[in-house]
Amino acid sequence: MAQNPANVESEPKPVSAEETARTATTPGESRITPAAGSRQAIFDVDDVSVHYGEKLAIRNVTLDLYENEITALIGPSGCGKSTFIRCLNRMNDLIPSAKVAGSIGYHGENLYAENIDPVQVRKRIGMVFQKPNPFPKSIYDNIAFGPRVMGMKGNMDEIVESALRRGALWDEVKDRMQTNAFGMSGGQQQRLCIARALATSPDVLLMDEPCSALDPISTGRIEDLMDELKKDYSIVIVTHNMQQAARVSDMTAFFTVELSEDGKDRNGVVVEYAPTDKVFTNPEDKRTEDYVTGKVG
Repeated sequence: MAQNPANVESEPKPVSAEETARTATTPGESRITPAAGSRQAIFDVDDVSVHYGEKLAIRNVTLDLYENEITALIGPSGCGKSTFIRCLNRMNDLIPSAKVAGSIGYHGENLYAENIDPVQVRKRIGMVFQKPNPFPKSIYDNIAFGPRVMGMKGNMDEIVESALRRGALWDEVKDRMQTNAFGMSGGQQQRLCIARALATSPDVLLMDEPCSALDPISTGRIEDLMDELKKDYSIVIVTHNMQQAARVSDMTAFFTVELSEDGKDRNGVVVEYAPTDKVFTNPEDKRTEDYVTGKVG
């Protein structure tokens, strides 16, 4: 089992097969999770809200995310999907005005506890962004960068090759490892970024619209890669592509925007969280149905 960021062993929370799908996430509401046999919750998100300065971006998000599954976050632009996914590895810490309330448990340990090192959090919980962002270095040095910074021991050639194989890129680049990564295609660059994230041996991979800038062929390769990677990793993906969410994910959370009580601000909220096939074929909430069928967007 993966070590938590404070290097203290904690037991993940088991989820029984009898539990059923949950919908709206309001404070104090008991967490109900989808039936899918015995599962382990890797993230326990409880009543999380995020402010940027005085502006409330998302409010009262409560849900569990599971090991070795792909969870899709869907919803219209501006509803807080990217804000939420950045909470899971404390990337919002890098925004001075951001303030996170509530709690996020990772392997039973509070990610926002004072004794938790954010750098260690990001080592265990990697992230891939919307646009490929390779470093202006060789393919080899892009992959080796993280392990070197982390002081990982072992044969660096083997670490690099292993990461590229897991990123489904080795066969395409093994004969040009010293060439600049900027010479790769967009799809290859994104797979390089995935391989770079995997090189530090995380157990969670966060992906914020990883295919939005890619052509259909490259998108298909990334989706195939995600399906392969979930055998060893837990994946959370933000996507605007409904078909992609339906194809690749096990669970789907639908976010939307609601007006604040005074009607002046818009806040992101989770409307429904359930197995993907249920969200797309038999949603509990009319707002979910309207969004996934294209009536609103």
